[in-house]
Amino acid sequence: MSSSSSFPKNTTNRKLPILLFDIMDTIVRDPFYKDIPAFFQMSFNELIDCKHPTAWIEFEKGLIDEVQLARIFFKDGRDFDLEGLKTCMRNGYSYIEGVEKLLLSLKKNNFEMHAFTNYPIWYQLIEDKLKLSKYLSWTFCSCALGKRKPDTEFYSEVVRHLEVDPSYCIFIDDRLKNVEAAIEVGIKGVHFKNVDLLREELSLMGIDISTNEDQ
Repeated sequence: MSSSSSFPKNTTNRKLPILLFDIMDTIVRDPFYKDIPAFFQMSFNELIDCKHPTAWIEFEKGLIDEVQLARIFFKDGRDFDLEGLKTCMRNGYSYIEGVEKLLLSLKKNNFEMHAFTNYPIWYQLIEDKLKLSKYLSWTFCSCALGKRKPDTEFYSEVVRHLEVDPSYCIFIDDRLKNVEAAIEVGIKGVHFKNVDLLREELSLMGIDISTNEDQ
């Protein structure tokens, strides 16, 4: 789904629209659903049942650090190998199929792109492995701004920082509720399902993703 594909007239020299990307399961595979339960030798449902209900959210908002996270990650306070968990996550990060090629095409066409993501300081592990900063800036991370999607104030803060009308921004996320929140504040939203559908959606919105190699 998306909002209207038309954009207001661009009266600046800045290339518009600006593209805002969710990271996990939109650009990068999220290891939380399979790799992390396997690390703890649990099923996913078992992990959900015994982990602290808000610890990860607090970590994503930058309210606690990784040492504090390790202390309260499980409701019963059990110890675990924090560095082993980080290694497991690092090993699990990879580009969603076809997405890196799309990012490269957008970069070659000089689109301004930013991460707009709920993630803790461990986004640096993703950057170290996949070098996303070749394509976009890690501008809007929940751990730095203390807010998480779908809090509409987070979206409003993004628009204030970019100093553009929200209708000049396109936000791509695999979670529909996050897309709906973007549309609520006037940002154009695209619900990510796979890279081919994303290419089609962006093309319909007038985004040039062709490169010399495509011709």
